[in-house]
Amino acid sequence: MKAVIIGAGMGGTSAAIALRQLGHEVEVYEQVTENRPVGAAISVWSNGVKCLNHLGLEAETAALGGIVDSMSYVDAFTGETMCRFSMAPLIDEVGQRPYPIARAELQLMLMNAFGHDEIRFGKKMVAVHDGPERATVEFADGTTAEGDVVIAADGAKSLARDHVLGHTVERRYAGYVNFNGLVPIDEEIGPATEWTTYVGDSRRVSVMPVAGDRFYFFFDVTMPEGVPFERGTARDVLAGEFAGWAPGVQKLIATLDPTTTNRVEILDIDPFHTWVKGRIALLGDAAHNTTPDIGQGGCSAMEDAIALQFAFRDHAADPDAALAAYEASRTERAADLVLRARKRCDVTHGKDPEATAAWYKELRSEDGTNVIRGIVGNIVGGPLT
Repeated sequence: MKAVIIGAGMGGTSAAIALRQLGHEVEVYEQVTENRPVGAAISVWSNGVKCLNHLGLEAETAALGGIVDSMSYVDAFTGETMCRFSMAPLIDEVGQRPYPIARAELQLMLMNAFGHDEIRFGKKMVAVHDGPERATVEFADGTTAEGDVVIAADGAKSLARDHVLGHTVERRYAGYVNFNGLVPIDEEIGPATEWTTYVGDSRRVSVMPVAGDRFYFFFDVTMPEGVPFERGTARDVLAGEFAGWAPGVQKLIATLDPTTTNRVEILDIDPFHTWVKGRIALLGDAAHNTTPDIGQGGCSAMEDAIALQFAFRDHAADPDAALAAYEASRTERAADLVLRARKRCDVTHGKDPEATAAWYKELRSEDGTNVIRGIVGNIVGGPLT
């Protein structure tokens, strides 16, 4: 079988590797001209790590991952530790350590595993056509690609999604903007092997370690959609938004590089369950664009890739049956994660102020049991968990 994959993000490259493991011919097309991921890093929870291990990337993933031995929540204004607990119970229960990883490094690892030189960059899809036995993609440069199947991992603004559903889907603004980047580890901001989150005023500031003695950081700022922003002004904006927050937050703001700090408006899409039309299938954000509030967006895309592999393994001679099996195995699980993330987003960011205040109160008596139960609930249920 020949598979054409649109998009060389985490989902697309994982799917390319997974299908190639079965011996299929795979072509990958990517609209950007170089590896420039959006966002500084990603939380690869245990289900995502298991997907990477399955693709033969266990050692490479571990080398890129930060070591998170504990989690803590800190009062935004006093700097008081509200709770701190070990990650060991989670790792013991699910059988795999999670890893925060710099996004560009994770992306490059996946590209290299497939074959960086084999990826066709600068190929922007402008149309896709499905048929009973083949599917065709048209690109902006006038060229086309044809395969037995087209796997559309073309992101949150997916053109293929419009084709598969027959209409355009509106993305929903989640109510906040995320500023993120990388800084050197600094114990005045947070312990070197801990995921530290400052909470207060319906906002979060968080740091977690990645390889190379760096923290991945993010600030969640509740604000209306479409507020103007000039790149390079992140420090000034954050200094104003987080005035009066704890010394660790002030040190982080002073340390970050405003020229490399990203600003992303957070959106998601209501779940839907039609991922396949003819020989075209959606994968990753194209199928289940989610907020990052439970850290499962990239992991869910990698689960898609493994489920796709299993479907073609089990229906080797019948691409239509394989795509149907893939869709059936994934839509409920992916939808559940989108809605879990949305629910967590609303509590974290003050959609119901009483619920947010209750969460802050719960954190002060948290021994890790409830938080870890929630994380495990997100991790289990995929093709390898």
